[in-house]
Order: sequence, then structure tokens, then C-alpha cells
Amino acid sequence: MARLPRAVFDGLPHLVQLRGPSRESLFLDGEDLRSAHALLREAVLLHRLALHGWCFLPDRVELLITPPAAEALSRAMQTFARRHAAAYNRRHDRAGSLWAGRYRAAVIDPGAWMLACLLRIDGAGPVEPPGFPEFGAWMSSRAHHLGSASDSLLSDPPAYWALGNTPFEREARYRALLAQALPARQAEPIEAALRGGWALGPPDFLARLGEQAARPLQPRPRGRPARRREGADSGS
Repeated sequence: MARLPRAVFDGLPHLVQLRGPSRESLFLDGEDLRSAHALLREAVLLHRLALHGWCFLPDRVELLITPPAAEALSRAMQTFARRHAAAYNRRHDRAGSLWAGRYRAAVIDPGAWMLACLLRIDGAGPVEPPGFPEFGAWMSSRAHHLGSASDSLLSDPPAYWALGNTPFEREARYRALLAQALPARQAEPIEAALRGGWALGPPDFLARLGEQAARPLQPRPRGRPARRREGADSGS
């Protein structure tokens, strides 16, 4: 089966995932994390994206990001991936590719699904990196959204602002949500959307995007189509 092109839309949030090799960590120490954050900042500013959330994990990088134009997302991911791989290889006397395949992307409805994706990102991994806890703020956007650090690179989405009227209210509500595991009814569709490059949102959002898309935005139903009964369309 031919691989579908990515479905990327101007001005809409996307959940993006870059995967690393199965037997090697993308970040071996705190300096790798700090460097990766600096390189992410460069890529986001260079290509004028709005970054809402991010996490650096041993096996993957996940971002919640809004591109001004479809090509800006691809260029930003190429910029970050190449520069991080070059810096990593240089520091650790390594050669070759650091990434496992192409990055994945799923377009997300700016409403409730965007908050769920942000919680997925900030809830992934440990609060502090084992062995170098002082670099915890470089692991994800969690510290920013909980009010214990400020990251000027981040643009808080409307779904986060809707959590409360004051910073304290928003941080407290977000902390309570983060303390709960993301329910399967949200976690499973998010994971499926990432794997397939599908759109994620309510029916009206999907229908609106479907009119603009040059490829399917939802997986086709499994199994054979139902057989029509003879005469069903003839009125007999």
C-alpha cells in the first residue's frame, strides 16, 4: 500500500512525533536536553511556528505546534532533527542517522482534543531526568504549565487559558488534570491518529477539513462493504 502524504493544515495545531532508534537514547545527559531545547527554539523561531507543548524522552520527541503554513512544519522538523543529530553525534563521537523514519503528524481540533494532547505531552516521562535532576525543566513544557518555570518559547493554547481566570487557577486545575491518567477514550484515539496521520476532532471539524484535504483524514471502516439488497433502490 502506498504511503499517504502527511495531512498538514495552515494555522491549525498538530501533534508531532519524532522517533529515535530502538536501542539508543536520544538524550544521554542533561547537556543533550539543554542543547535540544536551544535547537528547538531556533527551529520554531526560524520558521515562525507557535509551540504549545513539548517533551524530550529517551525514545521520542513530541510537540504540540501550530504552523503558519504547511511547508513551515516540515522545514522546522528538518531543521531541528538535523541539528540535534549533528550535535549529538559530535558530543558522543557517533556517526549516522539518529532518527527512526519520518516524523509523524496529526492535525488536532483546537478545542478539547488540544488540551488532551497537551496533557499527554506534559504527562509523559519522569518529572526529573534520572541522574541529572537539575535538568528537569529541559525535559518538557510541564514546569511552564504548572507555574514553576517560564518558557518564553511557548504559546499557551485557548484550551489552557479556559482552565481558570488567573494563573493560579489555571495551574491548579492543570495540576489536578495532570495527576490523573489520560482516559483510554482520549489516549487511544490520540495514539491512533499519530500512527496513521489522521485528523482528530469532532465530526464538524473533520467534515470541514475533509473538503480541503487531498487524502483521507480518517481510516476506512474494516471489512467488506454491506451488500445492497436486490431492488432496494428500485422501490420494489
